[in-house]
Amino acid sequence: MDRNEQQEISVALNLLWKQFLPRMEERVAVLEEAAAAFATNRLSDAAHHTASAAAHKLAGSLGSFGLTRGTVLARELEFLYSQENGPDPEMSTKLASLAAQLRSLITNHK
Repeated sequence: MDRNEQQEISVALNLLWKQFLPRMEERVAVLEEAAAAFATNRLSDAAHHTASAAAHKLAGSLGSFGLTRGTVLARELEFLYSQENGPDPEMSTKLASLAAQLRSLITNHK
């Protein structure tokens, strides 16, 4: 691959990033809201499922943009939301922390 082809790919990826960024930010917001609801024992089954699905989608899309760390974080969230968990302060903190780390990775990606 020559330099011109690499530049074209880079431009295309940047355009795709801009196109998908709002959707990724919405998915992170779902995860943040789910973490807050979990912390107050108000996470419904539907919200639990929605959070797991959002994490799954983020795991796939972030890897496509070279954010391997984001994929790892999102997979961990997906796994945690796939478990049947009751109120647990430690789990609440972990869910919120993982969502915050994802938000930071996405916000700081250039």
